[in-house]
Amino acid sequence: MSHLKKTLLPILVITVGSAAYALGFVWCYAPNGIAFGGITGVGQIVNFLVPAAPVGATVIVLNIPLFLLGWKLIGGRLLVTSLYAMFVSSVFIDVLTPMRVWEPMDPLLACIFGGLFMGLSLGLIFLQGATTGGTDLIARLLKLRLAWLPMGKLLMGIDLAVIVAVAVTFRTLYAALYGLVALYISTIVMDGVLYGLDNAKVAYVISDHNKEISDVLVKDLDRGVTVLHGRGAYTGAEKDVLMCAFKQREIAAIKAAVKEIDPDAFVIVCNAHEVLGEGFRDYKKDDL
Repeated sequence: MSHLKKTLLPILVITVGSAAYALGFVWCYAPNGIAFGGITGVGQIVNFLVPAAPVGATVIVLNIPLFLLGWKLIGGRLLVTSLYAMFVSSVFIDVLTPMRVWEPMDPLLACIFGGLFMGLSLGLIFLQGATTGGTDLIARLLKLRLAWLPMGKLLMGIDLAVIVAVAVTFRTLYAALYGLVALYISTIVMDGVLYGLDNAKVAYVISDHNKEISDVLVKDLDRGVTVLHGRGAYTGAEKDVLMCAFKQREIAAIKAAVKEIDPDAFVIVCNAHEVLGEGFRDYKKDDL
């Protein structure tokens, strides 16, 4: 039962993400002539030049050489899940398009909600170790070499060229400008889904009551504490610094506990991009 759940849950998430991807495209991008990045953007160009070529089917055809090229690098599981995500999202696009008349909306609203749909859908799909093919797959491959770059930023750089090409095809600068706004929003949302769900923080505490503070953090709040050895630059006095990683929802309790013990404590709270380990996210091979 557990194995079945581990197999079906990623497929379900990929399917939901692919549906959101298609809905964002046919509802927000296509009716408003907003430039769309990636292979889907190239599909927009082909469909504009050859109306008989559906966007979804065009995307599938264009992705074939990319999947063949990336076979050795992405591995079997990523290939299969990416093929599934690409196929489902493309089918959803071609099914949803004739389902109703998707009337244009305010372009700014289309950018905002289109970006939200795209960022959320791609984030969900990437979390399951898949891509929607095209430039998503290219970005995933580049991530193997440029592990320090967030996926959203990688994808944004690749998609910029396609957005410019779409704008040139539709012969409107506004298509590119709105496309850039939507791309930026989708990048923020995608990186938020991939890296920001844990909402981790790190607190540095400098106090004369380190023992009492660390005991409360460890025993009462169940948080790990590391003691760093420091020295004041002005006084030259040796001073221990407490470092504690915690979840966003715990910030009020931690600050209250520290200040209750030592109202004069010097506290620095920083955003943590990722925290791996006990109580937080586990590391996985080829993690994004």
